[in-house]
Amino acid sequence: MASSLGYLTRKETEVKLPKATWVKNKTPAPIQITAEQILREARERQESEFKPPKQKISDPTELADYRLRKRKEYESLVSRVSWNKSVWVKYAKWEESQEDFKRARSVWERALGHHYRDHTMWLKYADMEMKNKFVNHARNLWDRAVDLLPRVDQLWYKYIHMEEMLGNVAGARQIFERWMAWMPDQQGWFSYIKFELRYNEVERAREIFERFVECHPRVGAWIRFAKFEMKNGEIGRARDSYERAADKLSGDEEAEHLFVAFAEFEEKCKEIERARCIYKFALDRIPKGRAEDLYRKFVAFEKQYGDKGGMEDAIVGKRRFQCEDEVRKNPLNYDTWFEYIRLEESVGNKEGIREVYERAIVNVPPAEEKRYWQRYIYLWINYALYEEVQAQDMERARDVYRECLKLIPHKKFSFAKIWLLAAQFEIRQLRIKEARLLLGQAIGRAPKDKVFKKYIEIELHLGNIDRCRKLYEKYLEWSPENCYAWSKFAELERSLNEMERARAIFELAIDQPSLDMPELLWKAYIDFEISEGEFERTRALFERLLNRTKHLKVWISFAKFEASAMGSEVEQDIVQTKNYLQRARDVFERAVSYFRNSAPELKEERAMLMEEWLTMESGFGELGDINLARSKLPKKLKKRRKIDMEEGPSMYEEYIDYLFPEETQSTNLKILEAAYKWKKQRVASEED
Repeated sequence: MASSLGYLTRKETEVKLPKATWVKNKTPAPIQITAEQILREARERQESEFKPPKQKISDPTELADYRLRKRKEYESLVSRVSWNKSVWVKYAKWEESQEDFKRARSVWERALGHHYRDHTMWLKYADMEMKNKFVNHARNLWDRAVDLLPRVDQLWYKYIHMEEMLGNVAGARQIFERWMAWMPDQQGWFSYIKFELRYNEVERAREIFERFVECHPRVGAWIRFAKFEMKNGEIGRARDSYERAADKLSGDEEAEHLFVAFAEFEEKCKEIERARCIYKFALDRIPKGRAEDLYRKFVAFEKQYGDKGGMEDAIVGKRRFQCEDEVRKNPLNYDTWFEYIRLEESVGNKEGIREVYERAIVNVPPAEEKRYWQRYIYLWINYALYEEVQAQDMERARDVYRECLKLIPHKKFSFAKIWLLAAQFEIRQLRIKEARLLLGQAIGRAPKDKVFKKYIEIELHLGNIDRCRKLYEKYLEWSPENCYAWSKFAELERSLNEMERARAIFELAIDQPSLDMPELLWKAYIDFEISEGEFERTRALFERLLNRTKHLKVWISFAKFEASAMGSEVEQDIVQTKNYLQRARDVFERAVSYFRNSAPELKEERAMLMEEWLTMESGFGELGDINLARSKLPKKLKKRRKIDMEEGPSMYEEYIDYLFPEETQSTNLKILEAAYKWKKQRVASEED
């Protein structure tokens, strides 16, 4: 065989290397075969199978010798490997095959002495007794088995099946009763019930169901009980079963399935209103996270039997479930809470609305940063407004404002809106003292512009001028750079005809080292002096302002003031008018001189100034001199300049440049000078 399979090996040629290193040739053999060929040849070459000779027993002596020899073998085995159950089983079955049932029982008993906890040994032992029609032996054996192993359901099933096959119904019922005393699982009870129903013992089955639901008070058990009654035509008993289950298991995790089954039962009985009430009762009791199937069934029910109102209720319930699911996943999603609150407000249930508000405000932002609180604070505001406007419960609204103000970390940030809303709420309740107390706390703990403005506005409406002045003083102590506060303070004094106080406030304001919007403050001061007819003071103010800034708007405003001053007096002669006109022209001349000499790069501002001058001269009519301004107008020139680019080709952009008359004259002089030099050089070269 080896010679015939010699061609199966790969060709391996040994090559001797210089340093005694042997390397095998890895090239494949020239002849390749498959695994199928190998198996076929092995099958052809195998020798015939050796089988033991069959022993023929011809007399009782040989039979006795055979039995003795086999028993010795089995006894030797069980003495050595008594833990091996298969050896005992084979031994017992061999004795059974020899029809020596006493010895077989002896072997089974010895086996049970070692393996009495293994129910398969009991099953095989009992199977031998039943197969050979030893009923009493089998019955005794089953009794011993169920006493030792009462939690093995298979033993009970086999025992009961044997008695039922023998027609011993009463005995089978007694075995069931013994089994039920151990309170088995649901399948055991169902088997007992089916046993009684096979013999039309409906009352007995009903009693077993009663005991069953007491032993296993679960939703599935009650539903089976109710369906049993329904199948037997007992609608009243079935409804009673559902009602008892609902009373006992309304808080169970599987209560949703119970209510769905109850509603479907009423629907089959054509009790539509009962079914609708069951759905609504369940939706109120079961947590929203476990009521998905219930909502779906309710919506389908309303689509089939409900009217418009019922459909709306079903849709609201479904949307409520979706909101519950979203807030359970992310309780800090305040937009979902707002949507949930609007949904509950559309229903109009006060307790439900308050419950959602309370659940929402519990979810405080994790970080004490204002950007995280900006959306959250509106939950409190809406809650307070709901209690005041919708629920008409003023004490609860006040408590909401109070708790919200306690919660906010005012040392890090605050919300002026909540302070003002709380104060306005107290004012609406005619509690002025409490409102002032709240606003005072706001100024002391978290001063803000809105709080000062609103507090001053409230006191002004109440006519408390002294309080307004004190508030303005505190406002300016807290924020001395606030031009709005200075202007409003002066405006208050002016409305009270306290001109000197107003002027003093303006003077204090413009002397501040830093202001947020000084142009508005100066404008207010100038307008104040103009309204009072103090033209000299106004001119002095403009001069002081020009000492600080030479902005284009300041020059134009100064010139317009001088131009408008001549029309403020009703009766004036031509000489005075010309004097005012000349003042305005002087301002423009000064401005032009400044832009020409001190700021020549501001060509666009200078051009705008000349346009304003021309407009003013045109507005004077016969007294105006348009040519005076027109002669100084620049020419607009379109030019190109190169844009600096780090990479790529060079690019150019167009821009507007201005060429003023004096620049034109200087340019002409430069051209003439260059021409004179060129001519002089040419004459000198000709002479040479």
